[in-house]
Amino acid sequence: MNSELPYRSCVGITLFNQDKKVLVAERLDYPGNWQMPQGGIDSGETPEQAAMRELKEEIGTNHAEIMERTKGWLFYDLPEHLKGERLKGKYRGQKQIWYAMHFKGNDSEINLQTKKPEFIDWNWVELENVIDLIVPFKKTVYESVVEQFRPIVESKE
Repeated sequence: MNSELPYRSCVGITLFNQDKKVLVAERLDYPGNWQMPQGGIDSGETPEQAAMRELKEEIGTNHAEIMERTKGWLFYDLPEHLKGERLKGKYRGQKQIWYAMHFKGNDSEINLQTKKPEFIDWNWVELENVIDLIVPFKKTVYESVVEQFRPIVESKE
């Protein structure tokens, strides 16, 4: 039964550019589905280390600095039709810590043709718009991320 399975520990990254827009990328395995970078925390790795590693692995650069993180873990369960297909059937879903990061590089540094490509396209969008781009089963997580990081967009800096 799925409710007896654990959650996979992961990080998510809300990468802000100088215009306070955030990076979203279209998934290679599910074209039309967009998300912000995210991934698992490896054994012996801190969440901060995982976030920097995931950025490099997924978008080819980790030229960023952490501004803040979500208050505690955010959870989502996989829908029935994805159980066994995603997360190797070992997890019921994910528990995630999300980081707001400031991108210190140039757009030319973003390269989706990494060792193990996960995305086919990327774009900068308004923070509020990421909720409309995400798959429904992750929507509550993204709503919480947007709510917690909204002050970054609203600040006058």
